[in-house]
Amino acid sequence: MNTILMGCLATSICTALGALPALLFNRVTHRGKDILLAFTAGIMVAASTYGLIPSALKLSNLWILTIGTLLGTAVLTLLELLIPHQDLEHAPQRTDSGRTSIFLFLSAMGLHNLPEGLSVGVSYGSSNHDLGTIVALSIGLQNIPEGFLTALFLITHGLRRRTALLLATLTGVLELAACWIGLEFTASFRAVVPYGLAFAAGAMLFVVYKELIPESHGDGNERASTFSFIFGLLTMIALTHLLR
Repeated sequence: MNTILMGCLATSICTALGALPALLFNRVTHRGKDILLAFTAGIMVAASTYGLIPSALKLSNLWILTIGTLLGTAVLTLLELLIPHQDLEHAPQRTDSGRTSIFLFLSAMGLHNLPEGLSVGVSYGSSNHDLGTIVALSIGLQNIPEGFLTALFLITHGLRRRTALLLATLTGVLELAACWIGLEFTASFRAVVPYGLAFAAGAMLFVVYKELIPESHGDGNERASTFSFIFGLLTMIALTHLLR
């Protein structure tokens, strides 16, 4: 249990660690943001396709994997439709609606963090003891650039640096809560673990292909973002291979 607690806490702490360097910057170039987002997307794709999906197949079959993945995609689609949110790249800069922009952006980060925390909790709840560590590591790695971009966005919209750091850290706390929910759910109902793994994979892939890739590849930085995506993918695969 101590290992599980440390893994869940580490993923959330990585968000705060990533936010710290943002306190030294007033802005980052559009190209830099795209590269960070693409790197994050690569890590999440590797976590889904190299960790969650194979584990779900190992514990069940193709039908369960398909159902769980589609459920994860459908739930994230509904949440996106029902919860007002605003993406990093499409948010206006300082205007009279700055507070609204901040609220909508934080809502978007919450949508991103829900499947991430869920995937960590479900992975720790599975019978594959190594999977939890691998998924926690992957989510922690991608939380570092995510925390940086979150804090930077808040600072450029006029919030004090300490306030920006606090709010960025709170998005990690939401992920920790989702991790606990995923762990408790799978611990009580072992039969749904494969569904949970596939659900988390589908939700994460939705975030990648609906949010991260379009945001990082739509403004003239496609080549650099593509290489960053591949580098993130290979980094996570290498770390997963070393841990097994």
